[in-house]
Amino acid sequence: MKAIGFMQHLPIEQENSLEDLTLPTPTPEGHDLLVNVRAVSVNPVDTGTRGAGHARLAQPKVIGWDAVGIVTAVGEDVTRFHKGDRVFYAGSYKRSGSNAEYQLVDERIVGHAPARLKDDQAAAMPLTSLTAWEALFEKLHIPFDAKEENRHHAILIINGSGGVGSMATQLAHLAGLQVLATASRPESQKWVLEHGADHVLNHRQPLPPQLKAAGFQTVDYILNLSHLDEHWNEIATMIRPDGWVAAITENRRGIDLQKLTKKRATFAWEWMFSKSWYGYDLASQGAILDKVADLLDDGTIQCTLTKTLQPLNAANLRKAHALVESGHMIGKVVVAGPWA
Repeated sequence: MKAIGFMQHLPIEQENSLEDLTLPTPTPEGHDLLVNVRAVSVNPVDTGTRGAGHARLAQPKVIGWDAVGIVTAVGEDVTRFHKGDRVFYAGSYKRSGSNAEYQLVDERIVGHAPARLKDDQAAAMPLTSLTAWEALFEKLHIPFDAKEENRHHAILIINGSGGVGSMATQLAHLAGLQVLATASRPESQKWVLEHGADHVLNHRQPLPPQLKAAGFQTVDYILNLSHLDEHWNEIATMIRPDGWVAAITENRRGIDLQKLTKKRATFAWEWMFSKSWYGYDLASQGAILDKVADLLDDGTIQCTLTKTLQPLNAANLRKAHALVESGHMIGKVVVAGPWA
């Protein structure tokens, strides 16, 4: 099968940072689906994994954690899918990734692809949808079906125009919350307003004064999606007593949780790969993706795809990585088939 991978952790400007490969086609066992991948999306986890480390690898590494494709074979324990089903998923950090013509993925973390969306649109959605959903409804404990109650509460989403932020603003708005989101450029501010934010703050300027200018002394929930270290003191100031804070970004210096002590506020990490990494509650991710597919199909939420590259090859995947690494992406970038 065709695949795209690397043997060294290199800057994306170097041609062999991602290379076209030919690898054996894997065989499904147990709960595995063998999926013929038709489109993939690139996320910061891709660029971080590719760029981290210095050693030359003994075997090619194939990454990628967003895909849409067709089931071509199933393991003996599979019950949710059949050959020919169109699926979408983010996959597991422990297994070979989606940048391959065929990929094995556990059926329990897979969703039925939204029928209304094209392949490139569907491939843009799994990782960010799972991350936003888990952060909001599992880690911040926001009740999804309590719009009347939620309308009295507010959330601040730091970095609202990225992939996860674009989904979090929509889902928080759908749940009935008052949504404040940060964005720094005119085009990104316009984007977050179009995707569910009621107020936009500029994260390149002090946030607490902007929060007060928007009519809020504090907020009930804060979801941090970028530069946690830089925003931590502000977060501790802006969260209300007994409020909830969640973050997806690892930080270099560590955060001082003592700053939340007097407010008795709660902090939680969200890592979308946690369930597949530790092998627990796997079926919840398949259920979330099926729910997201329904919301996309009925138009309740919007696809966040902003750029598609074709065909599926190393050259286009390098372009997609470069776009994500630029730090200026709004929404998602996808590389779609055919495989070249």
